[in-house]
Amino acid sequence: MTLLKKVVFLDRDGTINRDSADYVKSRSEFELLPGSIGAIKKLTDHGFTSIVITNQSALARRITTLEELTAMHDMMCRAVAARGGKITDIFFCPHMPKDGCGCRKPAPGLIHQAHQKYSIDLADSTMVGDSAKDIACGRNAGCGRCVLVKSGLNPDVEKELKKASISADYVADDLQAAVAWIIAQKG
Repeated sequence: MTLLKKVVFLDRDGTINRDSADYVKSRSEFELLPGSIGAIKKLTDHGFTSIVITNQSALARRITTLEELTAMHDMMCRAVAARGGKITDIFFCPHMPKDGCGCRKPAPGLIHQAHQKYSIDLADSTMVGDSAKDIACGRNAGCGRCVLVKSGLNPDVEKELKKASISADYVADDLQAAVAWIIAQKG
């Protein structure tokens, strides 16, 4: 069996779209970050597979619905496709932090689900996200590289990583800068 190489796992809120302390609950609240669509297109153009990995406890909190979440994801995928990029799949955790599931980041369950579905070479993959949970998830799953983007809500994320003794392979201002680094590393 041939393993899929050059896979980039992308967090959603704070990485592709603006995050909100009150959760992104609807299409009207879903706002793509500047350059994120172009960054995903660049990944596509360079032969990378983009897969979104996202915690969505707004479902368990009952402040959004599966239909609305699906509509947000469809809108995001259409916007990326309209520019020539591709998001291959989206895996999400609907659970609350206290639920103790295996799919909520920093647990590696979502990446493991993607790995099972697509036979991904995790050692050749990259996790990109804006939180310590994202970087820990990538490390826990065995991703070869983890990239922190500083486009999220937490200005102290680098301190959190250091305190938890977790390191990112690269720290970028945003997804565009992260993708430039990934392409430089992997071509």
